[in-house]
Amino acid sequence: MRKSIALLSISIMLLSCRDDQAVTATSDTVDKEYLTPFENGNGNQTTTYEECIAFYENLAADFSSVSIEEVGMTDSGKPLHVIHFSKSSIDWKDPNEDRIKILINNGIHPGESDGIDATMMLMRDLATGVIEVSDKLIFSAIAIYNVGGSLNRNSTSRTNQNGPEAYGFRGNSRNYDLNRDFIKMDTRNARSFAQVYHQIKPDLFIDNHVSNGADYQYTLTHLFTQHNRMGGATGTYIHDVLQPALEKNLSDRDLDITPYVNVYGQSPDKGFSQFPDEPRYSTGYTALWNTLGMMVETHMLKPYNDRVQGARAIMEEIINIGQAQLEQIKEVRKQSFDYQQSREYFPLTYEIDKQRADTLDFKGYEARQDPNELTGNKLMTYNREKPFNKKTPFYTYFNVKDSVAIPDFYVIPQGQWEILDMLRLNNVIMEPLSKDSTMTVTAYKIEEYDTARNAYEGHYPHSNVKVAGEVVELRFRESDILIPTNQPGIKYVMETLEPAAPDSFFKWNFFDTILQQKEGFSPYVFEKSARELLADAPELRREFDSLKRTNKAFKNSNYAQLDWLHKRSPNYETAHLRYPIYKYRAAN
Repeated sequence: MRKSIALLSISIMLLSCRDDQAVTATSDTVDKEYLTPFENGNGNQTTTYEECIAFYENLAADFSSVSIEEVGMTDSGKPLHVIHFSKSSIDWKDPNEDRIKILINNGIHPGESDGIDATMMLMRDLATGVIEVSDKLIFSAIAIYNVGGSLNRNSTSRTNQNGPEAYGFRGNSRNYDLNRDFIKMDTRNARSFAQVYHQIKPDLFIDNHVSNGADYQYTLTHLFTQHNRMGGATGTYIHDVLQPALEKNLSDRDLDITPYVNVYGQSPDKGFSQFPDEPRYSTGYTALWNTLGMMVETHMLKPYNDRVQGARAIMEEIINIGQAQLEQIKEVRKQSFDYQQSREYFPLTYEIDKQRADTLDFKGYEARQDPNELTGNKLMTYNREKPFNKKTPFYTYFNVKDSVAIPDFYVIPQGQWEILDMLRLNNVIMEPLSKDSTMTVTAYKIEEYDTARNAYEGHYPHSNVKVAGEVVELRFRESDILIPTNQPGIKYVMETLEPAAPDSFFKWNFFDTILQQKEGFSPYVFEKSARELLADAPELRREFDSLKRTNKAFKNSNYAQLDWLHKRSPNYETAHLRYPIYKYRAAN
């Protein structure tokens, strides 16, 4: 460690001792060299990208407990920097690693910079021993995830936000919102994150954000992974143990926190629902491997200094809880992995249970609708002169709406290399066929779907997908791929490969080639074949005649009639609307 130089007194938030092994605060001094740009500023300034990386490089050079790692690339052309704190060396491949592993993600939206500054101070205080922790902690943080957005620094794009003075931009170097990209992986950032995540395999995950939307008294809100979607022991632990423990610990420090206020254009005191973090989002993605995840959402209108200190306090308390409940967290994660293997059906979609809610003592501000001079219409505003504390319903329970049978394997033709690449990036276990094989599989036909009219994160996603399954015998080639569902990545496999799942690869347009028919017909040529087809199929003839009687547009269109018959003839291509991934169940 570098010799002590000029000292500067700073205030360090005290941390309570948890079960004789957690965090205590011991010092009121810190080397000037290790002060962050936030601390050296006026309380309303955030670090630049260059300052942030230089700070961590300096810390890693001087403290053996801190290491800085470059993992993959980002769309900006710069690598992703991951910082690790550990009192002893780390072997990520050690199957006996039993320490609590916490991963922090910062700067996914670089204008929401609170976590970047908070983590720098926290990492420094772990390294210097100002915060004492047990030997059972590995604390890792992505310094700034959206590097390109951080480099695109400005003072105007966060229209509603109270500080800092300058900050990064929400979109990345290719203008992607990275918190919509975890499942589809359009960006190098997301692909590098997958490397980080699967290397660390964190028990706890925090993604630091700043809120938009309603006004209320809280500086801090939390958005835990939705516990019903999480399912199993981990879902129960989040709702019954982790969330209450965090709220209590913060309350003991006179810090109020409430669930993320998921309302827009109305007053939250009427009640609001939990945000359903699907796999496109960071915590929805990490939940696929039973990591206990949460987003920190500090409130955009509160002073920057308060937001940074609040974000830091949350991370400190998650460290406390993680250390104190290490064995329980490890156990519930194991139980959830085991639970997934015992299920016959996988839930695809959920809906809010409006008949059941938790009750919050919500601290808000009176909302009112006043005539607006500019627009000439009534505009909802919040009156900070009239705070309230009201019993408010929080709809945090979701019921399964649709589910699907879990096969023993998915079969993926090797030509679907783009899909296979994404599965490999996510450590999905694969088994190539050793020889050409005929297999009885379930094949999906895409029967209905809607497509977005407007672009969304580089795609025109599909929705309202309806499929029909058909048992068929198909010939597969040597080196086509079997994906077993008996593996740790089962939830990732089901969420991506089932076309009706909310964030499936089908919905994100990865299979749009099957939606276009490749071979057609000329009416004057096919008409003779159509007559022969009807002559040999009485049932088809009756259905055809019925359509002509009941559907005027069909009756008046030669092409519509012939196309209908062509799709029921041997000439129609089987690839059109057939989903090119298949479900296989081994014989009992």
